[in-house]
Amino acid sequence: MSATQSGMVRPAAISADGWGWRHAGRAQAAVQGLDLRIEPGERVLLLGPSGAGKSTLLHALAGVLGDEEDDSDETGSLLIDGVAPREHLGCAGLMQQDPETQVVLSRVGDDVAFGAENLAVPRDEIWSRVHEALDDVGLRTAAGGGLALDHPTAALSGGQKQRLALAGILAMQPGLILLDEPTANLDPAGVLEVRDAVGRCLDKTGATLVVVEHRVSVWKDLVDRIVVLQPGSAAPGTGGSGTGGVLLDGPPDQVLSEARTMLMSAGVWVPGYVPATRERRNEPHTAQLLLAAQDLAVSREKPRRKGFKTIPPVPVQTGISAQVRAGQALTITGPNGAGKSTFALTLAGLLAPVDGKVSAAVDLSKGAGIDPYKWKAEQLISRIGTVFQEPEHQFVTGNVMDELMFGPKHLGHGEDRVDELLERLRLTHLVDANPYTLSGGEKRRLSVATVLAAHPKVLVLDEPTFGQDANTWAELASFLSELLDAGTAVVSVTHDQEFSAVLGGTELRLGPVQQGEATHQEAGAA
Repeated sequence: MSATQSGMVRPAAISADGWGWRHAGRAQAAVQGLDLRIEPGERVLLLGPSGAGKSTLLHALAGVLGDEEDDSDETGSLLIDGVAPREHLGCAGLMQQDPETQVVLSRVGDDVAFGAENLAVPRDEIWSRVHEALDDVGLRTAAGGGLALDHPTAALSGGQKQRLALAGILAMQPGLILLDEPTANLDPAGVLEVRDAVGRCLDKTGATLVVVEHRVSVWKDLVDRIVVLQPGSAAPGTGGSGTGGVLLDGPPDQVLSEARTMLMSAGVWVPGYVPATRERRNEPHTAQLLLAAQDLAVSREKPRRKGFKTIPPVPVQTGISAQVRAGQALTITGPNGAGKSTFALTLAGLLAPVDGKVSAAVDLSKGAGIDPYKWKAEQLISRIGTVFQEPEHQFVTGNVMDELMFGPKHLGHGEDRVDELLERLRLTHLVDANPYTLSGGEKRRLSVATVLAAHPKVLVLDEPTFGQDANTWAELASFLSELLDAGTAVVSVTHDQEFSAVLGGTELRLGPVQQGEATHQEAGAA
């Protein structure tokens, strides 16, 4: 009988001896020469620049990294309680960077119960765990949406799906909890709720924790150790020597005080540190109007037929008005579930409004018509470029270079910008890599680059700084600042206040939605 079946959680021990992993189709190893010991019940914050192999290590510990038949390559040994992770399934619960990939079932309660059911936990105990886990992550509170067990998972925001994924892990009560950027898409209140939920779970169960998070301040008081990985290849701008393995290891306060400068150079978000970025040189206040939303009501649902009647979607927000102007930034903020991403997708012409309208100015439409939702695909991407919250949703080819070339080739544009984008977004060393084998931060930068390659006049980004280390964050923010000065309009959905401050412009804050009621707060100066 497993520890979970007997109602007891046995904290897991981790050992790595010269362990390394090279993804299929990649010349360089994602991780190499890793020597690491984590004792049962320890809580470890895993840091390192984007591309250092943090997510790869978590996937390996969860036993879901490749198989013997693919072209990947493993060296050394990685064990949980002396056993290979693939032979110890159920011991570890993994929350991935993209919570969308972890939603399995159509209703909230069933989705949280799924993992425990597969571990053969008794039925009555499963539902007790489900209720407790949903309470712990805040999804049953009014602020979290007050969700019922039968609430459809398809109707959740990205941040709510992140909490749902964590609830499913907590309900499993694993001996090893693996969290990959668990608070990246959450509003400030949600960040604290999720961190505290993890803390309560660890206090109750004594489970071992390995968490990857770029923002150190959120987790440093909850963990016992900070382990900093360095890249296994000398990728440009990473701050590592290219030898791989552990760069630093020790108690949080010791590591942060003794190696602060080294950590900052490696792109780690140490407390109190915000990297320098390019300043805006030209922020026009009366710039040309490109796009406008008037009294907009938005929803991701489609109209339904009931007999001879058409039932319109229930809007997640109503009464939204906003303007997008050349060379100006518009930042969309608000709590998780407030409809920020839905509004951005509607503004970008990818969703039809429930009510109200989105209108493109003549200088943007150029004969395509006033309504972006009615534009053809090639008309849309050359005018309004959208970076989705989940980078994988944008990838259509088998390697990074083809991904960047795809838009310009199909639009008949030159490819003059591709080399610049590769260099500025630190992707040059990855041109032959499969996009799906990139780290979370690399995927995000590639998704931004593919949209910019089409030269759109309006750029709409959903959580653009998700998963970025401090160095690449600064490069991305500076690059967008340059685009603004060159006349591109930038619309961002973000919880990142430092990022909003760099871009400047106007803030549109959407109010919380409770019990199906949509609210809206007017835009004001950021």
